[in-house]
Amino acid sequence: MRVAIVGASGAVGQEFLRVLDERNFPIDELLLFGSSRSAGRTYTFRGKDIVVKELKHGTEDFKGVDIAFTSAGGGTSKEFAADITKYGAVMIDNSSAFRMDPEVPLVVPECNAADALVRPKGIISNPNCTTIMMVVVLQCIENISHIKKIRVASYQAASGAGAAAMKELETQYRQLLNGEPVTVDKFAYQLAYNVIPQIDVFTENGYTKEEMKMYNETRKIMHTDAMCSATCVRVPSLRSHSEAVWVETEEPVSVEAFKEAIRKGEGVQLMDNPEKKEYPMPLFLAGKDDVYVGRIRKDLADDHGLSFWLVGDQIKKGAALNAVQIAEWLIANNGLKK
Repeated sequence: MRVAIVGASGAVGQEFLRVLDERNFPIDELLLFGSSRSAGRTYTFRGKDIVVKELKHGTEDFKGVDIAFTSAGGGTSKEFAADITKYGAVMIDNSSAFRMDPEVPLVVPECNAADALVRPKGIISNPNCTTIMMVVVLQCIENISHIKKIRVASYQAASGAGAAAMKELETQYRQLLNGEPVTVDKFAYQLAYNVIPQIDVFTENGYTKEEMKMYNETRKIMHTDAMCSATCVRVPSLRSHSEAVWVETEEPVSVEAFKEAIRKGEGVQLMDNPEKKEYPMPLFLAGKDDVYVGRIRKDLADDHGLSFWLVGDQIKKGAALNAVQIAEWLIANNGLKK
């Protein structure tokens, strides 16, 4: 098994290294690729030092590669997709480049793993982090009663904007404590001691691209006609995203039925004990594989509604882990070859 990581030096690329090792993913040879800035860096994987190669056109670098995990941005994914897939590698792409391409499956294994088998372009897309975390939980409800409407407010950590954004948040807090001018580069405004109700650029309908991703990607992954209205907010936590979600189902779903579905569900954990102040919080859930669910209650404004809170590590399940789980499913189901 020859595996490649494109964008190895980024936050998600580094998470790929950790997740592949943690899960004992079968690898005979690991290749690392990056930009000209990253080329030459060395990372250790399973006791072996691996040098990052510069990603270039016109090479045979991906000859014999079985799986290529790409996380170097949408522009890079589009530019190099042909090079990566030329010799038959399955490209599992973490960018937004191909998510809504009808010839590219958009996969969350807990919801639609089999979609990964039909990939005319040799590419499988990893969804947006907030979408991944939400649909894993929604699938538990959908198994009980069809979901008609979804309303969600996300509370997204600095890490969603990358490693440099995490560093900027830490720097801002130090600067403020020291009475120094605050560095603002990765966000539209100072994030420390603030929340910013904008993630990505605004579209013509007043929603941001991030919010529209949750609408469009949810429908594609779950093969559903459900409508999803989102408000995505950047908050000054370092890692792990949170979401407040309201759903309307065709038939009423009881709180206990939903809790039982979570207990039996894949990739989810129930953390819901209000009497003991037990509920998911990003401070304590960084590095966890699953999506944690709490504050489950009936929606007071909708007889067919449920309201709940979820937290997940968006670098892990929201990015690297989901991609690795796709690859694991393909291996287990003889799905690497077309």
